[in-house]
Amino acid sequence: MKRILSTLTVSALAVSMLAACGSSNAGKTTTAAAEQKESAKATEKAMEGTKAAVEEMSGDFSDKKVGVCIYQFSDNFMTLFRTELENYLVSKGFKKENIKIMDGANDQATQTNQIENFITDKVDVLIVNPVNSSSAATITDKVQAAGIPLVYINREPDQDEEKRWEEKNWDVTYVGCDARQSGTFQGEIIASVGMDKLDMNGNGKVDYIMIKGDPENIDAQYRTEFSVKALQDAGMEVNKLDEQVGNWDQALAQSLVANALAKNGKDIEVVFCNNDSMALGALQAIQAAGRTVGKDIYLVGVDALEEACQNVLAGTQTGTVFNDFLTQSHAAGDAAINYLGGKGNDHYIGCDYVKVTKDNAQDILKLLK
Repeated sequence: MKRILSTLTVSALAVSMLAACGSSNAGKTTTAAAEQKESAKATEKAMEGTKAAVEEMSGDFSDKKVGVCIYQFSDNFMTLFRTELENYLVSKGFKKENIKIMDGANDQATQTNQIENFITDKVDVLIVNPVNSSSAATITDKVQAAGIPLVYINREPDQDEEKRWEEKNWDVTYVGCDARQSGTFQGEIIASVGMDKLDMNGNGKVDYIMIKGDPENIDAQYRTEFSVKALQDAGMEVNKLDEQVGNWDQALAQSLVANALAKNGKDIEVVFCNNDSMALGALQAIQAAGRTVGKDIYLVGVDALEEACQNVLAGTQTGTVFNDFLTQSHAAGDAAINYLGGKGNDHYIGCDYVKVTKDNAQDILKLLK
């Protein structure tokens, strides 16, 4: 069973800011904003019971051991996530020294070994951001055999794996946002620019390049698909000039975009990046090629990193999408607490992304401080 979850008043604020942002656009963007306003109300209502359950718990977590596996520490978004997760757990009574966070170094074998070590150390709960989502079944089997509750974060296992948790009534859940929404928001940001400004070469199409994250990651797959679909749903014809795998990396994205610009010249009208780290690299390449975002090219990312939000305000990035690490990390902490208190969780705990443009980037920046 899937549900919408928001553990913070911050999240409701963010969604309401999204509505304000959307209201400045015409037609269906206004409708989307209204729908998201209703989603915010539903989110808060759905959250009341979960928050109450966590607040009611009087257990002492000072002796509880938490194992956290992050796919790669160098990922900017996951750095924000893991830092907030640790701080939140400490605020709930866990001792910092009992929270062990490991860097998988983007290698599944390394992470699997870390998980096995956590099992040997008899941690009380595991929180895992898998290197490869396809390894979730193996990870789940190992952790469940040890009788340890498991919380997946950020990288969602497939539906068959999640169905197993429900069928077997395992203490396993996933906490994260639906990446299809983030891709859709990227496309809507570009669509709101208008075809008159986008179609600079006059061919009646939106000519774009796509810089993808890890091709195994479902977030990368969905962001790639749904960003373009949103343009098509807006009645725009699209033309893909290039699509490359940037693996979430800024330097690699800079090189890929530089090559694409050299090959396709001024025909590139839009650069889609699956995350903001790659968008930052894309911007470096765009500026080096003498192009100007907002004038002769448009650029979007995902995550709403601080630098990306500043670029949105400065006009050097068209927009981004807030991947709400605050809500997600707190929700993951609450899920761990529920398992330790014997209260259980739904097998899917979700939250909303937030569209970020000049209208609300400053508000998002305040949340990041």
